[in-house]
Amino acid sequence: MTSDRSSNGSRPKGWKKRICQLLGSEPQTKEHLVEVLQDAERRALLDHDALGMLEGVLQVSDLRVGDIMIPRAEMVSVRRDDPLERILETAVESAHSRFPVTGDDKGEVLGILLAKDLLAFCTEGGRRQTFNIRDHVRSAVFVPESKRLNVLLKEFRSSRNHMAIVVDEYGAASGLVTIEDVLEQIVGDIEDEHDHDEGAFIFKRGKGEYTVKARTTVEDFNEYFHSALEGGDFDTIGGLVVNAFGRLPARGERVELDGFRFTIMRADSRRVHLLTVRPSPPLQGRAPDQSSV
Repeated sequence: MTSDRSSNGSRPKGWKKRICQLLGSEPQTKEHLVEVLQDAERRALLDHDALGMLEGVLQVSDLRVGDIMIPRAEMVSVRRDDPLERILETAVESAHSRFPVTGDDKGEVLGILLAKDLLAFCTEGGRRQTFNIRDHVRSAVFVPESKRLNVLLKEFRSSRNHMAIVVDEYGAASGLVTIEDVLEQIVGDIEDEHDHDEGAFIFKRGKGEYTVKARTTVEDFNEYFHSALEGGDFDTIGGLVVNAFGRLPARGERVELDGFRFTIMRADSRRVHLLTVRPSPPLQGRAPDQSSV
């Protein structure tokens, strides 16, 4: 059996050096390394998906939690004094599996509630049981906005936690981040419980609020909302919104465009995936199609 160690017993060479040996050049900077990888794709040594993941791996060590977190205003949470009926309603509407439990202020996170702990109270007999949220709240993991994503991913793996509460310099919750958020920086969008019907592009979330996939065409958007957005050189809503920002926006950023407020709900280092849309009051008075596009 051949050994990966060199003849002098040293450790195996790093993956960067292995790639450089294959491609015949020695990059001096990370930017040069990316160029080498892109050249490898053009030469069919890597496929497009592999290149995207390698670029994601390189970028994830440069990103910090604050760059990808879900802002506090966008967090779906429950309050410690909420009745069971309201908590169940939140769980069903959001389809999330974990919820921050807050005090009177949303910046005061007391712990995490798992949706699976509510299942026992969904049955006929369970509804007759006394529900005390304090009996089901689990400890939360708190991380600073400045923590690097590669470090957080390692901690998620070792602790088996899936969610962390992001805190500011004063210890107040400024948002949350999940292991999926980190992995999406490497592998791209992951279809999950937030993504409802894979074939649908627009979903009504609540009164006056909608979730729209970025690849929804401008034509389908206008048909659904009875609006008249001008696509110009862009075929999709995602392209239109990115153009309005003038750059690739981050999660939680907002922009007003022709009577709609677009909030970036999901994005990675390469593209926007999901948007939250709120029509302005005049448009809310109209009745968009209720079926998903």
